[in-house]
Amino acid sequence: MPGRVLKLFIDAGGTHLRSLLSGLDEPVSEKVSSSENDLISFIEKYLQRFDGIDFVGISFAGSVSEGRVLSTVNLEVSQKNIKEYFESRYDLRLEIDNDLNCAVIAEAEYFGSDSIAALYVGTGLGAAVIDRGRVIRGCSNRAFELGHIPYRRAPFRCGCGRYDCIENYASGIALQKWRAYEEGLEEYQDVAVDLATLAKSNPPVVQGFKEALLHALATLVTIADPAVVVIGGGVIASNPDLVDWLRSNLPSKLMHGDMKGLQLFQSKLENAALRGAALLEKI
Repeated sequence: MPGRVLKLFIDAGGTHLRSLLSGLDEPVSEKVSSSENDLISFIEKYLQRFDGIDFVGISFAGSVSEGRVLSTVNLEVSQKNIKEYFESRYDLRLEIDNDLNCAVIAEAEYFGSDSIAALYVGTGLGAAVIDRGRVIRGCSNRAFELGHIPYRRAPFRCGCGRYDCIENYASGIALQKWRAYEEGLEEYQDVAVDLATLAKSNPPVVQGFKEALLHALATLVTIADPAVVVIGGGVIASNPDLVDWLRSNLPSKLMHGDMKGLQLFQSKLENAALRGAALLEKI
């Protein structure tokens, strides 16, 4: 159909590349392995197959700044200066941002808040903050890398190479690694963890996870002072009772001992990062 305008949105995660192409009679969606598919080639396949793509929005599981990939884990990206690469070769605009920044942009739209923090617990642990309607980015777009604040030394490395990151305690991969460590297994299984089941066989692992997550949440609330906190990610979706536990225990970790003016919710969005990638066109 001549003259149609298409938009390509991508959630480039550590496990999968998820895409959504809008503007057709029926949207086109896809999910492939991010470790087996180069992000650049993935986008170019869409550009070669569909005419009329004028915007590409990318939510990226890693550090990015000004259209350039700074660092990532488990993601293949053959061209680090991704924005310049595509905009110099195709008649389109491309915007890329960290996945947690994209998620908090989507959460802010959903909750109608200009003072909001997002804490996501999936494979890793991440956070992002919007204050007075603007994402707090820092000098290189790395603000609120909450998963890598120093916490306690673990017997295994974080993905960043250090041993003392809080992500080594409060994340999906931490649960898997601690269970394997406590049970004397040489390798951990990359499977979802049900906390109630794990608590029956290995309560210290679950207790350590919950304490670390509470510490991370209290740190986020203390330094960001948001009106709204949204907790999401795969671990939360699989263990929704965690949100009530955090809400009940958070006051004991706050400076004033109360949550006056603070609202804490579980995320209602199925894929906030992908939704946020779509919203990058408006920023």
